[in-house]
Amino acid sequence: MVVQGHAFGAMAAFVVGGLQLLLPKGTPVHRAFGWIWVILLAAVAIGSFWINGIRQFGPFSAIHGLSIVTLISLLLGVRAARGGDISRHRAIMTLTFFGALVIAGVFTLWPGRIMHAVLFGS
Repeated sequence: MVVQGHAFGAMAAFVVGGLQLLLPKGTPVHRAFGWIWVILLAAVAIGSFWINGIRQFGPFSAIHGLSIVTLISLLLGVRAARGGDISRHRAIMTLTFFGALVIAGVFTLWPGRIMHAVLFGS
C-alpha cells in the first residue's frame, strides 16, 4: 500500500509540476497548484522512509538522502517565494522538480526495482 501511494503521489506531482512549469507564474492558479505540488512531493518524500527494499544504512539507502534534500528544498523554495525572492524560488523549485521527479524517476526504472518489474515484467 505504501509503494502504491508513493508511486501515485509521484506521478501526480510530476503532472502538477509539469503544468506549473508551463502555466503563467504569479497567478492564483500558480499559487494553488504550487501548494498542491509541495504537499504531494512532501508526502512522496516522507512516504519513502517506509519503503526499505534496498538497505545500505540500516533500513535506509542513498535514495532516502534524496528525500531529505527534497524536503529541505521544498522548505527553501516556499520560503524564497514568501520572502519575495522569485528568482531563487524559481531556481529551487525547477531543480527540485527535475532532481526529485525526473532523475529519481529514471532510477526507479532500474532493473531490479519495483517499478521496473511493474512496467517491464520481472
